[in-house]
Amino acid sequence: MSTNPGSDVENGHVQREVSPEQRAVEERLVANVVASFDACEDLRLKELMVSLVKHLHGFIREVRLTEREWETAIAFLTRAGHITDDVRQEFILLSDTLGASMQTININNQAYANATEATVFGPFFVADSPEIEVGGDIVFGAPGEPCWVEGTVTDTDGKPLAGARIEVWEADEDGLYDVQRDAAKRAARAHLFTREDGSYDFWGLTPTPYPIPNDGPVGQMLEAVGRSPLRASHLHFMVSHENARTLVTHIFPDGDPIGWKDTVFGVKESLIKTFERQPAQSPTPDGRAVEGTWSRVRFDIVLAPAGA
Repeated sequence: MSTNPGSDVENGHVQREVSPEQRAVEERLVANVVASFDACEDLRLKELMVSLVKHLHGFIREVRLTEREWETAIAFLTRAGHITDDVRQEFILLSDTLGASMQTININNQAYANATEATVFGPFFVADSPEIEVGGDIVFGAPGEPCWVEGTVTDTDGKPLAGARIEVWEADEDGLYDVQRDAAKRAARAHLFTREDGSYDFWGLTPTPYPIPNDGPVGQMLEAVGRSPLRASHLHFMVSHENARTLVTHIFPDGDPIGWKDTVFGVKESLIKTFERQPAQSPTPDGRAVEGTWSRVRFDIVLAPAGA
């Protein structure tokens, strides 16, 4: 069965006939572009550029990219650049939704013993989060159900890591991060340091699903291909210690209907945790009075050694 002149369909992929003469023209161009990097003295840079050119030209030739499609792609990237600012990074969203971010993380955070798995960084980390004491509250007025988070930070031998820095941040119950409401505001975001025994705890919010920013070119791309912009519910962590590999990860509530449909492919089985909902007026671990329901979760973090 043919869908276009000179083409046929095999396993859903359009196979297009290319004459030997045309193939030679295209291959000659690839060779010329690759050769243009011969004088590059940075061997790693040369490796990256040569591989990029070969894969890019391979894609263009495989799909027989039209000039109109090329112009559309350039316009898409241009819009992504225009919408990017100090708060919103559309190119990270694009990388996330294509699975490129997650694949880069997989490659650079290979499994090591029983170390906690890494996942995507996300576009809403900010470096100037407020510091709280262990047992403190990261919420700072953000709306949502309170959640008590507790655990330990150890190395792969089980040794407690005292003074490990834990950065935590999350969206509120409306699916918004603080910087989406006010670029200067800090809420549902903080950092703290583990105790001498490696333990930590704090009050946050019970995570809820939310859409990634979908009013820009990445959102238009997801709509065009029939994909949801929703992220699975999650709480961000970045954990660092002088003797350990820095960990960037999330935890995900079990039973989340979004779950494995997470639009940035960040969910991993080991990071799914039970958030136990507590009845209204039930006692809290630190004696804090909570009027409505609240939840609690335990997340024990294991860091790989530095350089692992």
